[in-house]
Amino acid sequence: MLTNAAIVLGTFIVMELVAWAVHKYVLHGPLWNIHESHHKPHNHPFELNDVSFAFYGVIAALCFIYGSETMDYRFWIGTGISLYGAAYFLVHDLFIHRRLKLFGKTKNTYLRALDIAHKVHHKTKGRDGSESFGMLWVHPKFFKIARRKR
Repeated sequence: MLTNAAIVLGTFIVMELVAWAVHKYVLHGPLWNIHESHHKPHNHPFELNDVSFAFYGVIAALCFIYGSETMDYRFWIGTGISLYGAAYFLVHDLFIHRRLKLFGKTKNTYLRALDIAHKVHHKTKGRDGSESFGMLWVHPKFFKIARRKR
């Protein structure tokens, strides 16, 4: 059981690294035509970029399909990917972009730093020149800014 929990936690952590790399080198690279919709203002609830969740969803689904019978490591990797996807939806879509008005302003330094880092990422409208590509890891400089803006 401890091994399974370690696989889930390890996968969740690795997903932050994978998401950072895919965001920086794929979405701001060859798949910019899909991701660009996320960097442009719009009045509708969905954007073309939303299809990118399917990439991770398919991988998680395959892990569940092939790992369910024996409940082996693949099942627990699928669980880690799915938990990261749920965190992404909660943090990125609901908290940062306020797709549903569930969250108000926060005094939490980490959440403020996360929000500031994401706003800095979106400051650049084109595919080049952005910074802060992760979801949960925040560069220390954004914590300094968050503390000053209290």
